[in-house]
Amino acid sequence: MNTDIFENLRLELRRGCLILGVLAALRTERYGYTLRKSLADSGMEIDEGTLYPLLRRLETQGLLLSEWREQDKRQKRFYRLSDEGTQILDRLLVEWQSMNASLTEILKEPENGTRNSILTSS
Repeated sequence: MNTDIFENLRLELRRGCLILGVLAALRTERYGYTLRKSLADSGMEIDEGTLYPLLRRLETQGLLLSEWREQDKRQKRFYRLSDEGTQILDRLLVEWQSMNASLTEILKEPENGTRNSILTSS
């Protein structure tokens, strides 16, 4: 198995999932650390070097709003979905559910135990 190809495809798949996960998690206002922890607690690990550039990009795109506030005697940047971010998330979730249903159907093992004809036809 070519591990480089696998790793590149895995990262590509993960990028889209991370965006959806971050947007969904920010339906509740959070600052970076609590967002990372919430995602990790749900099984979606993300390192700071990935999360913060993603948050800045989503904010630049108008999907997030952020605000600096003091909490526990420290300045923290809190993020939340903008109105447009909420609308985009809703649309992405519909798309995700549709794709997930399609993939679930495509990946089903046929009853006779042979591979799906789509996978074996050339």
